[in-house]
Amino acid sequence: MTTQRKSPSTKRATATGASLKLAKSIAEFANNKKAFDIKILDMRKVANFCDFFVLSSGTSTRQVKAIAEGIVEGVEQSGTRVRFKQGVLEGHWALIDLGTVVAHVFDQASREFYSLDYLWQEAKQVSIDLKN
Repeated sequence: MTTQRKSPSTKRATATGASLKLAKSIAEFANNKKAFDIKILDMRKVANFCDFFVLSSGTSTRQVKAIAEGIVEGVEQSGTRVRFKQGVLEGHWALIDLGTVVAHVFDQASREFYSLDYLWQEAKQVSIDLKN
């Protein structure tokens, strides 16, 4: 009996599909906590450390914490392990590293100051349809 092996390009396509699905789930988790200015950036052609960024903002440190905690709870409930998180308790800029996807949750001042949207402007923005 022979088994078929997936080619490297097929494995990558499968991994990328899973990464995109995870990124869209993260955007939904953020949206459920009333985040605004939610964007998914396709980082595959501009960075080698992840496939996608998910950027979102909250109106206060309390909301940033709630958004970040909602993302962590949502991904953990779906069986994804959070590799690293930082800034969740402070509530200005929370970073949640999920390996192929990195989520950033900002308060308004931090989003403007760090300007990741501008810094990574070469990354294509993925269209998302979020329900309000």
